Amino acid sequence: MADVRELHRLLLELDDQLVSCMRCGMCQAVCPLYAETGREALVARGKIALLEHLAHEMIKDPVGVKDKVETCLLCGACAANCPSGVKVLDIFLKARAILAGYLGLPPFKKLIFRGLLVRPGLFNALLSLGSKFQGLFTKPVSEMLGSSCARFSSEALGDRHFPALAGEALHKAVPRLDEPRKPGGLKVAFFPGCMVDKVFPRVGRAVLKVLAHHGVAVFLPDGQACCGIPALSSGDRQSFDKLVDLNLERFGGGDFDYLVTPCATCTSTIKKFWPGLAGGNDPAKREALDKLAAKTLDINAFLVDVVKVQGTGAPGAHDRKVTIHDPCHLKKSLGVAAQPRAVVRLNPNVDLVEMAEADVCCGCGGSFTLLHYDLAGKIGKKKRDNIVASGAQTVATGCPACMLQITDMLSKSGDQVAVRHPVELYAETLD
Repeated sequence: MADVRELHRLLLELDDQLVSCMRCGMCQAVCPLYAETGREALVARGKIALLEHLAHEMIKDPVGVKDKVETCLLCGACAANCPSGVKVLDIFLKARAILAGYLGLPPFKKLIFRGLLVRPGLFNALLSLGSKFQGLFTKPVSEMLGSSCARFSSEALGDRHFPALAGEALHKAVPRLDEPRKPGGLKVAFFPGCMVDKVFPRVGRAVLKVLAHHGVAVFLPDGQACCGIPALSSGDRQSFDKLVDLNLERFGGGDFDYLVTPCATCTSTIKKFWPGLAGGNDPAKREALDKLAAKTLDINAFLVDVVKVQGTGAPGAHDRKVTIHDPCHLKKSLGVAAQPRAVVRLNPNVDLVEMAEADVCCGCGGSFTLLHYDLAGKIGKKKRDNIVASGAQTVATGCPACMLQITDMLSKSGDQVAVRHPVELYAETLD
């Protein structure tokens, strides 16, 4: 259980932020959970009304309050559509931290976050071991999507279709890099993120290939840790702070112009939540996190806005139609939408076709899909239907979590639609 003084401080901060909500209901129109369930209590406005009496409600029914607050995708649609600029995600994350502090973390989350996630070496070793023996418990389903399902009935995996752990994680193939900067050239720090490192290392290799092609030097320190969003979204501020500190040790003193990542969630977390929620009362740490956040860019934004990438102009075969899903943490949180499309268009062999509701949440929401898989699946099915209706043979998205969710939805429907990162489509055109 958290320190009472810390709970009191968070409650005061929460009260200060709640007063800015005008109860206008604009969040209702864009909330994917409301669209699916019609329940006002799941909308940001409903949750904020509940949180105004959080101290009282925690005593009366802490588990009920926790369930309502955690039934949220953290997609940020409400915040992006709020005329008052309410920092909805900050409010919900603080509320989760307060509730976790009051109730304590469930044992399995303590094990995962405080026993494994904050120990990158152990975490990497266990997942590397898991990749070698996963075939005992999973079986391939779709060669096109690279998806698998459980061999046996499993409460944890259910009837999900998922990409298997990579045979070789990115950090094994490329343990570290510190390339010299070319005269007058750029140097970037590369933060692959857990999903790219362990499930989609091909995305990390594509990023490195593209950066090398454009003469961008790379700083890739070993011992990188998770960005911390799984712990933060579960209310575990202790593990979140520890993970931020671990990464700050790796990147804080590096000589680079930008920090780039191919993960929309990592980008948003580093830019917004590291400086906003992890700085504490340490001015030096807050300054370091502010500087790092200011340098952080999504890889698509870096290529388009900084490197100014351009196509060859050579005519292509146009033998594939590609559609794009906008990750919530990329478009809604960071305003990055045109850049992934520009990167896809660098491949002269594809035609970019827009799907309906490209920027509507796919239903993943990180841990949301683990806790509320049926609801996540209903939202994801709509995304799958829009992808298929576009006629595209490939769907591209800049978020590995979205890649997981979309793969699941397409694979379970038997669709022959590939799931790729925009940078992969560009990298395949380079020598």
